[in-house]
Amino acid sequence: MELFANTKIFFYLILTALLIAFFWRIGYLRRKAVLKILFSKTNFTLLTSPGFKVRRHIKDILFLSGIFCLFIALAGLQWGKERRESSANYSQAIIAMDVSLSMQAEDFKPNRLENAKMMLRMLFEEVAQERLGLIAFTSEAYMLCPITTDLDALKNLSDNLRINMLPVAGTAISPTIKLASRMLSPYGGIKALVLVTDGEDHNPQDIEATLKIARETGIRIITVGIGTEDGELIPIKTAQGTEYKKDKSGKTVLTKLDEKSLINLASKTGGAYIKYTNAQQVAGDIANQLRTLDKNLTKTTDTIIYKSRYQIPLALAIILIMGALCLPIRKGKI
Repeated sequence: MELFANTKIFFYLILTALLIAFFWRIGYLRRKAVLKILFSKTNFTLLTSPGFKVRRHIKDILFLSGIFCLFIALAGLQWGKERRESSANYSQAIIAMDVSLSMQAEDFKPNRLENAKMMLRMLFEEVAQERLGLIAFTSEAYMLCPITTDLDALKNLSDNLRINMLPVAGTAISPTIKLASRMLSPYGGIKALVLVTDGEDHNPQDIEATLKIARETGIRIITVGIGTEDGELIPIKTAQGTEYKKDKSGKTVLTKLDEKSLINLASKTGGAYIKYTNAQQVAGDIANQLRTLDKNLTKTTDTIIYKSRYQIPLALAIILIMGALCLPIRKGKI
């Protein structure tokens, strides 16, 4: 347990104590010099009221004790615990990352997936009032992280995205939209699904039905197309070297960016299509889109905090300083 919320304040306490001691010493020496000139020690004792020194010392002790208590209050005296619920206005969005074999194509160096991961890291630096979830997909979709404000967890999970991390191959977008709809359905207003892919879909016949689900859930699909329209071979690393993916007939596969499909997905849900150019620009474009989403008052975390007790030393400081100011040094007239 931390007894004080702000321990740095004690540095100023030490500095103040040194200054008080310095000026008190100067005052004492000056007073002593003046009294030596004006009075003898015997005459000064006769002129002062009984208990003069005692009251003066008590006055000094009260004042210094009050200053000390004031610093204790400023340091944030605390003990005991209480639970505090935090809430804030957030919009909700899902990031869905294509981790199929086509994302290993090297039309963006070192490959499409590594560029997409770099873009996500920059995106997480841009967001402030968004709660995000993370999905990885091939022909099936898997939730890697539920909707959260924990950006550190999202960064770690996105950094660990890799090709063939899922137990199924191929590429299908429909399962991703269905999973995102289930994750976003508890939240009202307009939400978003950020779909990062080259646009290839082996089951396009399912798209229209899932787009209807997305619209009913209030989801805008923001598609990020990564790849080139000219296409690129898909390298496969083996012990013998680098080979290239072939289809069942033995022909080398060329993976191309399907912009038309991605534009269609975005337009039918009121979203936006963003073509990947470089990580920083695309991250900024996505962040701008997310800022237009509806925000909901959302409970974030329950935190355990220490109860502040600054009022006790503050009240004591006021009493002690007022006592020092009101206490007379002498009684009657000299």
